[in-house]
Amino acid sequence: MTAPTSHQPSFAELFTPKLVTILREGYGLSHLRADAIAGLTVAIVALPLSMAIAIASGASPAQGLYTAIFGGFIVSALGGSRFQIGGPAGAFIVLVAATVQAHGMDGLILATLLSGLILAAIGLLQLGTYIKFMPYPVTVGFTAGIAVIIFASQIKDLLGLTLAGPEPGPLLEKLPVLWSALPTADPASVALALATVGVITGLKAVRPHWPGMLIAVAASAAVTAALGLNIETIGTKFGGIPSGLPMPSLPAISLEKIQAVLPSAISFALLGSIESLLSAVVADGMTGRRHRSNCELVGQGIANVASSLFGGICVTGTIARTATNVRAGAHGPLAGMLHAAFLLVFILVAAPLASFIPLASLAGVLAVVSWNMVEKPAFASLLRGSRGDAAVLLTTFLLTIFTGLTEAIVIGFALGSVLFIHRMSTITAIESQTPFVAEDSADGAIVARKPYDQAAADPEVVIYRISGVFFFGAAASIGSVLDRISDTHRVLIVDFTAVPFLDSTAANTIEGLAHKAARRDVKVILTGTSHTLRQELFNHGLKPPLVGYERTIEVCLHKLRRGDASPNAGGGTLSQDAV
Repeated sequence: MTAPTSHQPSFAELFTPKLVTILREGYGLSHLRADAIAGLTVAIVALPLSMAIAIASGASPAQGLYTAIFGGFIVSALGGSRFQIGGPAGAFIVLVAATVQAHGMDGLILATLLSGLILAAIGLLQLGTYIKFMPYPVTVGFTAGIAVIIFASQIKDLLGLTLAGPEPGPLLEKLPVLWSALPTADPASVALALATVGVITGLKAVRPHWPGMLIAVAASAAVTAALGLNIETIGTKFGGIPSGLPMPSLPAISLEKIQAVLPSAISFALLGSIESLLSAVVADGMTGRRHRSNCELVGQGIANVASSLFGGICVTGTIARTATNVRAGAHGPLAGMLHAAFLLVFILVAAPLASFIPLASLAGVLAVVSWNMVEKPAFASLLRGSRGDAAVLLTTFLLTIFTGLTEAIVIGFALGSVLFIHRMSTITAIESQTPFVAEDSADGAIVARKPYDQAAADPEVVIYRISGVFFFGAAASIGSVLDRISDTHRVLIVDFTAVPFLDSTAANTIEGLAHKAARRDVKVILTGTSHTLRQELFNHGLKPPLVGYERTIEVCLHKLRRGDASPNAGGGTLSQDAV
């Protein structure tokens, strides 16, 4: 597919923070009001989450708040996304807890500092683009695996269990210890945890705009204080939260310590880059904007360095808080900066109240987070799809749970690449009529030529032809081109005639495009899809009325001229044998 020629951006343009872009566009009082409301909304969501994630990671709740304040401020101020919200993320719980257990808190802070330097280097070397080459089954698999581990890490606090010794980290070692401690379960803790989950899920159903997590945690703290419940709280375990900020300081640094924590730092950087860019892509899909991935990674790197200097933990872009920011009407990065300022106000004014928050309630918050992390429709569609995608998904999922995130991502990516090579060899033998790369031919050669599209002059209809294998390595670049044009036309026709194969990552890219186009009232019609391609697209929900299907561009244009080609009508015709 050929994209329009454009100005080649300079190094300075590529690394200009989105905050500067927003200010250059003109920033008025109405924009400030929108960002202030969005920032307050996100702060209300981030307050209980930051403390809960920090506690689950083996850190203190204050460290979680420091991470959200310093890291979140810098992510928004220096990053390459208009809407990204930075802070502690649930995906890091496993890695952070393991690092604390192996190297202590000083080791964690040093690993966070090193990961920040690595992230900044990745961005400055403009390697962020390659992170987009992650196969879709791998991201779905490791996200689901992380969710399982987070939930398992909260069972002790959910039930109020008393363990004879320290809680094991690995799942297979943890479960027997928790099982043997079941007789020590505390009814009050169980009741508060269930009530927290019930309030959050109930409010989401009946009052989705209310801050369910904060309401649930505040109510549980009030009940604990009023009834004088003898359960573990932030106050009993951590002594509360300081009503001030720490002074910046460097962790203990030595060559031996650096060598010891370097593997953890690399894991933090790898997971942080994937998580933050994934979050930025989600924000792009919701708003139609485009982030600068390498600038975003530089901002994330500086944020991690700052977080470590103030005793915080790993910072990354957070999908749920970023989506909340967008839905709350944020205009630009100032919303994220104000969210950090509101959290600072909480520490300075209301920190003593946090002492009454029960750990069982925060465990309930993380139980809901872990459930929401699992992309259940995507997981199911990948299992229903090809055996290869299902194998990559399950391998990544199980390795994440039982081995580790780094191993899961590396092996999952390797399996995805092997699967791609296998499919290519199969298609080379079968789909001989569709070469991967068309050979050049002279103008005088006797070849079949198609007439120029009459829609080329129609400002409301655009046709894009994708040529060659549409797989995870090309999905990001093709998706970005389609994204730029999908909201400026009445009809978008995407032709797959010259596509011999597409994988689940590519199908997911088209699905995201179709949903975005539907929100903007743009019709998406897919033409030239083979039986195999349609099966993959259908597995990912690309069915009428979301998209329409036609056999050729010519048939589609003819029906458009007659006014009867519409995704709502199933793309004109879609026979049973075509599905």
